[in-house]
Amino acid sequence: MQNRRDFLKSASLMLAGGLVAPQLLSSCAGNASGSAKFVGLQLYSLRDMVKESGIQAVLETVAKMGYKNLETAGYDNGKIYGLAPAEFKKIVNDLGMKCTSAHLGQAFTKEKEAEVMSWWDQAIEAHNELGVKYMVQPWMPVNDQTTLDDLKMYCDYFNTVGYKTAAASIAFGYHNHDFEFRKVEDHVIYDYLLDNVSPNHVFFQMDVYWVMKGGQDPVAYLKSRASQFKTIHIKDEKEIGASGEMNFQPIFEQMKANNVKDWYVEVEQYTNNDPVASVQESYDFLNKAEYVY
Repeated sequence: MQNRRDFLKSASLMLAGGLVAPQLLSSCAGNASGSAKFVGLQLYSLRDMVKESGIQAVLETVAKMGYKNLETAGYDNGKIYGLAPAEFKKIVNDLGMKCTSAHLGQAFTKEKEAEVMSWWDQAIEAHNELGVKYMVQPWMPVNDQTTLDDLKMYCDYFNTVGYKTAAASIAFGYHNHDFEFRKVEDHVIYDYLLDNVSPNHVFFQMDVYWVMKGGQDPVAYLKSRASQFKTIHIKDEKEIGASGEMNFQPIFEQMKANNVKDWYVEVEQYTNNDPVASVQESYDFLNKAEYVY
């Protein structure tokens, strides 16, 4: 099974031909509340079940696990997982959940600017109807030929999208992987993005696992850039807590200190090739952890 990072990397091969298909850039999360806790889940975690059983069955399964607050990963052509936004919202609400965030995006070139912005206009209209608080692009193209001018172009692009979403009272954000911790012309890509977007119009959704895999400390970023991180992805190599690589307690303590209200679990790989079991195990781990709020 191809993991999301490899999947997204393969999308970069399509850039020369223009836009990447929307579904290639869709990705991530949701959340749940168990007892007094608010545990989130990225619906991308159950992507195979979506294909095999349909979104209705996935949402029913997620609701039974205890998740309450969802982040989607299935936007295309004005629809959410093939449904009209109002229809999807009704299903979610009828199951006692809500949808607050969405992963989606487009690659950008100046030659395609009008087309890209038209795509965003339709997407914003759909997600305004859905009622989300956040729209998050989960990827951008970076390779050995990437320059600071390319990064600046993307910062300007993100700013423009952020202005558009703000008009609909939706915050626009960017979600990292580990490649953002490489350097371009002696600048760490992630730091360059943080420094060169409009902080009033672009926030960052930190994926704590990919920050760690990039050789950095997620807690240090949360402390030094508190105002720029509005949402968080809680992630591990497979099920949350299974690898032993991630020390989640200080991350959650700093998230709480920063007053981060929305965070989402994402599970990309599964120990026993059983996504439902892995997502349930992740919920159970976090629900039992005293430091999780």
